[in-house]
This record gives sequence, structure tokens and C-alpha cells, in this order.
Amino acid sequence: MIVKVCGMRDSENIRQVAELGVDWLGFIFWPSSPRYVSMIPTNAGIIPDRGTLAQPSTTDTTPKRVGVFVDEMAQNIITRVVNFQLDMVQFHGHETPTLIRNLRRTLDPDIRPGIRFIKAISVGCREDVATYKDYADCVDYFLFDTKCKTVGGSGQQFDWSVLDAYDGEQPFLLSGGIGPDDALRLKEWLTVGSNPVAAKCLGIDLNSRFETAPAVKDVQRLRTFLEQLRTG
Repeated sequence: MIVKVCGMRDSENIRQVAELGVDWLGFIFWPSSPRYVSMIPTNAGIIPDRGTLAQPSTTDTTPKRVGVFVDEMAQNIITRVVNFQLDMVQFHGHETPTLIRNLRRTLDPDIRPGIRFIKAISVGCREDVATYKDYADCVDYFLFDTKCKTVGGSGQQFDWSVLDAYDGEQPFLLSGGIGPDDALRLKEWLTVGSNPVAAKCLGIDLNSRFETAPAVKDVQRLRTFLEQLRTG
């Protein structure tokens, strides 16, 4: 199962979280977010070079970098993909499918071969889940988040049972207020057989409920949570 930790910014905190063996790291490029990453190239130190992000020697992989954007101009997205060496782009606003298709044609293969796209879907009820259909032919993954007045990061959960309404083919990430006390509940929900959509759940997205301050993750709480999630 993929574990994505979003809202990263501090270089040392990034290094510590990466050493926990997480799979994806999310960087928010929306200026209104308290976790906003300003336009500084990777060699300026805000994000460590890929060599310093390496996980322990048990794996040769490095966490994938996900750039999170909210209704951003295409050229700004392209610039950040290049400067931050992003592996994925997550659309968290009201982006059109046409914009996403055009971005893929621009980036892959000439600028960033193999880049993957994620569309966040804000969910409050079963009817909201159906929004995914507008993007089914232009993204690689979906991320189901809690519908709120802000753009994510609310720390609130939605009723996971409404995802029974998801009948798409793309795998998805579960997001929205997942916290340190949710490991056992998550393991139960992700059990294939008792949950009809569990097989399509690629992983989870963690953010605000593991923070000591915006963009600063509590490494020990993350470590404990991941140990509980991965055992048994």
C-alpha cells in the first residue's frame, strides 16, 4: 500500500519522513496554503537532492515527489515540474480535463517522461464520488478527500462507506483527516472481501493530523502509525 505524506517543506523534516519508508512526498504549490512551497529550485536547499532522500538500505527506491496545484496556470505547473523534479502532479481544484490532457501531451515524453497525474475529488456524499467520471480518461489516479470550505488540509474525515459508489477503473488514494488513531480502522476498511472498493485503494494520504505546525510532521507519531498499519 502506498503511503503519501503531503504538505512537506522543511528539508530536515523531509529527510526524516523519507527515512520512515514512505512512498510519496507531497509539496503544495498553492499560495493560499499554510504549507505553500515557494518557487525555489531544488538546489537552493528547500528540497534535498534525491540522493539525500534515499530510504534505508533495504530498498533502492526514493520517495516519489508529488506537486499539488489548485487551479494553477499550465506554464507554472510545467515550471515547477522541471525545477522540483516532480514525478506526479496532483490537481486539487476545478481543473478541466482539457487542461490535464494538454499538460500530459506537453510534459510526456519531451519534458518529464512517464509523469503521472492525480485528480483530487472532494467528497461529502455518494453523489460527489461520481465527479470522477469527468476525469476518467485523463488521469492515472484519484484521491478522495473531505469536502470542506478550505481546499484540503481540514483534518476532517468523510464517511468512507460512500466510496462504495466508486465504480471506476483507476486506483485511488484515501485522504481526509486520517490521524494517528486510525491505523486499526484503516486495516479493517482495506480488507478485500469485506469492502467492495478495497482492491482499488492504492494507498493513503496523510497530512495535517500528523503535524506539530503547518508543514512540519511529527516523525514519531508517523513512525508509530506506520508500524501499526504494517503489522499483522
